[in-house]
Amino acid sequence: NDQIQAEFYSAYMYYAMSLHCAEKNKKGMARWLKVQYEEERAHAMRLISHLEDRGQTVKLMQIDQPHIATESFLAIFEQSLEHEKYVTKRIHDMYALAIEEKDYAAQIHLNWFIDEQVEEESVFSEIVDKMKLIGDSTIGMFQMDAELGRRVAD
Repeated sequence: NDQIQAEFYSAYMYYAMSLHCAEKNKKGMARWLKVQYEEERAHAMRLISHLEDRGQTVKLMQIDQPHIATESFLAIFEQSLEHEKYVTKRIHDMYALAIEEKDYAAQIHLNWFIDEQVEEESVFSEIVDKMKLIGDSTIGMFQMDAELGRRVAD
C-alpha cells in the first residue's frame, strides 16, 4: 500500500512538472512528462491488481502536493532522476523483504519493477546529460523540447 501511494505520488509529481513545462511553452517536455505521469499511474494500478489477486486489502492514502524544481528545465529532470533513484531503493527494499518472507509471488512481480527502474534511471540520466551539454543554448533547448515531444505512451 505504501508503494501504491508512492507510485501515485510519482504520477502527481510528473503531472505537476508537465503543467509547469506547458505553462512555460515547452510543449515537448510537457508531453514527455505527461506520458511519464500515465506510466506511473499504470505502475500503481499494477500493484493494486497484484494485491487484489492475492486477496489483500488495498488502502488508498493521501497524496501530498509535490514540490517541483522550477528554476530550470534541467532542474526538473535532475529532480526526476533523483526521484527515480529513490523509487528504485523502495523497490529493492520490498524485494529484500519478499526474499526474507519467502514470498515468491511478490519476488516474481517485483522483478518487473526492478527492470522498469533500470530503464527509468537510464532514460532520465540520458536526458539530464543531454541538457547539461546543451547548457544555455536556446537552439539546443528548442531541439531537446522537440525530441522529448515525440514520446508516445507504450
